[in-house]
Formats: sequence, structure tokens, C-alpha cells
Amino acid sequence: MYSNRSELIFNLRIFLAIVLALLITGFVFIYSASSVFALEKFGFASYFVKKQIFGALLGIVFVLITIKLPLNFIKKLSPLFFYGSLFLTALTLIPGLGQKIHGSSRWLSLAGFSFQPSELLKVSLILYVAYLLEKKIYQRASFAHSYLPLVFILVITCGILLKQPDFGLSVALAFTTFILLFIAQFKAIYLVSTILLSLPVLISLVLFKSYRLKRILTFLDPWQDSQGAGFQIIQSLIAIGSGGFWGIGISNSKQKFFYLPMQHTDFIFSIIAEETGFVGSACLIMLFVGFLYFGIRIAFKFNDTFCVFSTLGFVVLISAQALINFCVAAGLFPTKGIGLPFVSYGNSALICSLLMVGLIINYVKNNSY
Repeated sequence: MYSNRSELIFNLRIFLAIVLALLITGFVFIYSASSVFALEKFGFASYFVKKQIFGALLGIVFVLITIKLPLNFIKKLSPLFFYGSLFLTALTLIPGLGQKIHGSSRWLSLAGFSFQPSELLKVSLILYVAYLLEKKIYQRASFAHSYLPLVFILVITCGILLKQPDFGLSVALAFTTFILLFIAQFKAIYLVSTILLSLPVLISLVLFKSYRLKRILTFLDPWQDSQGAGFQIIQSLIAIGSGGFWGIGISNSKQKFFYLPMQHTDFIFSIIAEETGFVGSACLIMLFVGFLYFGIRIAFKFNDTFCVFSTLGFVVLISAQALINFCVAAGLFPTKGIGLPFVSYGNSALICSLLMVGLIINYVKNNSY
């Protein structure tokens, strides 16, 4: 027992060191990537990095609160948290409440405060799936009483996200949920059948929405419309290619001078690659590989089923979002509008990512005795 506790704490320390390294990387490169844009729009270069630091501090407050919560309270709160965040996310679809940015209604404005409730939804969905898996783990053979309810809540969640629309997060959540169902050892026929039935839906979502089809076509040949739809990905590839092996130096990016859109959010990896080259990019990717590896090691040391599945869900989801972001920046995936966890600018995403970390710390605390 003592050996298991020591190993769990050791893994957690490395895990937290990786998160800290990602946060510091984010602060440095948000400032580097956004300074010109911030100076032009707001009058001072540190505008975005100051907001990101504030978001990190607020996230740390949530971590400290989360650590103190009893595990049974977290479990009992999971269904309410899920349905509450689902309701808030649905409110973004109501004109006057939801704020439309870049063509998507993902932001909710209440009492002068704006936030992205879908970020809460992704945390709460994983907690609720883990809650249901703990209760139904011994009913894996039952389609109606065990598997179907889990698929139903995923469909409802993705349905609301697709109405915003947020196709990227829907894919990431669906992928994470199916990973959890696979680890929970549901019958392969259930999983394969669901995936096969989902394929026509995915194809129709692309074919019947012209902008999604355009993204696919742009992904296949961005140079066909180099000054229009393909401009962003071409500029991203130029940034990555310009970095070479060692990079051109931190703060020396040329693409941040209004060439590459969303340079401090969705495409911050392109600026990092330009300024630090292959070496810096490889180090950043390895940090996320370490995040996934040590997160999985922590999860499988727990004795509590809820802790195992929710921790796996958190690390798989964050890692999947990072992979999507890397691939979009490198032109390997169509654009998805997903930031790089802990690194890209965005307070809602950062606070919720830190909330996941806080929950994992809580689980370690409750499984270390």
C-alpha cells in the first residue's frame, strides 16, 4: 500500500510539473504572438497575457477549492453539474444571450460577464459518464440499461454543440467517450455498430453544410484559394517551415505581423514552431505525450472506479484536443477551432482545464491512504 501511495504521488508531481511547464509556455508565447495585435487594438502589448495570467490565477483558486471537496460529494454532484452545464450551453442558442464570434454561438453573456459554457460541459460530461460507468459497470452486457443511456447523453451533448456549431469539440468528446466505453469492456458489437451508424450522420453533417465541405476542400488543396479560404493554413505552414531546426528566436516571429489570423489562440503552435523550430515543437509535443502517459499511470493506480474513468477521460480529452490542434496547424486536419490546452489564449478553456487537474489531485488525495 505504501509503495502504491509513493508511486501515485511521484506520478502526480511529474504530471503537475508538466502542466506548469505548459502554462509557462503559454504565457511566453501568448505575449510573443499577440503583442503586435494587442498594441494595435488595445494600446498595450501585454493585454492578452495579463488576461491569461488572471485566468490561470482564477483557475488555481478553483483547483484549491476542488481539492477540499469530499469525493462522495463530487460523485453526487456529477449529474446536477452535467444537466446544469448542458442547460447553460443550450442558452447560447437563444438570440440575445448567446454571443456569435467567428460564426459560432459559443459564448454566453450574463450580467455583463461572458464565458464559454461548453468548456464546463466537457468537464461535466466526463464526470457524468464516469458516474454512470461506476453504477453500471456490472451491467455491461445490458444494452438497454447500461450502454444506451451513455450513448443517449453523448448524442444530446453533441447535438447541442453542433447547433452552435462546434464540430471539433463534438468529435473530441465522442472520441473520448468511446475510449472510456472501450476501456469499460462493453461488447465490441455495441461499439462497432454505433460507429458504423454514426458514419452516415458525419458525412451528412459535412455535405449539407457548405462551410464544412469548403473546409474539407481547402484542407485537400489550400493553394487553390490562397488569398481566401486557404490563406490561414498557408500562413500557418509558412510559419512552421520558417522555424527550421532551431527557430528564428522567441519574439522574432514575422507571421504575427497580421499575416497569420488567430495567432495567439487556435494557431499559437505555428508561432511556437516559427520561433523555436523543430526542437521547441518537439519539446512541446513531448510535454503532451508526458501529460497523457503520467495521467494514465495515475488513473490506473486508483482503487475507485469513478476516479479511474474520470481521470482517463480528462487526460484523453485534453490530449485529443492537443493532437487536433497540432494537426490543424500542420495542415493534416481541416480547421476545427480548437485551441491548444494550457497554452492557447482563452480563460474559459484554461480555467476548465485547471479544474480537471484539480479533480485529479483530489482523487490522488482520496486514494492515497
